[in-house]
Amino acid sequence: MCLAIPGKVVRIYREAGVSMGEVDYEGAVSRVCLEYVPEIRLGQYTVVHAGFALSILDEEEAEKTLDLWRELLDKIEETRSR
Repeated sequence: MCLAIPGKVVRIYREAGVSMGEVDYEGAVSRVCLEYVPEIRLGQYTVVHAGFALSILDEEEAEKTLDLWRELLDKIEETRSR
């Protein structure tokens, strides 16, 4: 199952001829393949599945999604602390 959490591209490089990058999920950084989104640039947001960046999100869309995730996590934490 893919949760589709947006991540911000913080590094782009080539490895063995393949476009690769590092994507930051609010502090957790993952190494991902960028071959499916060759036009992606530093600072843009993407959705990753199984180690592959699948799409580019504009910043507004990414922030809306991240706000919803933060709200969900806050509710879960609130429920646990009862």
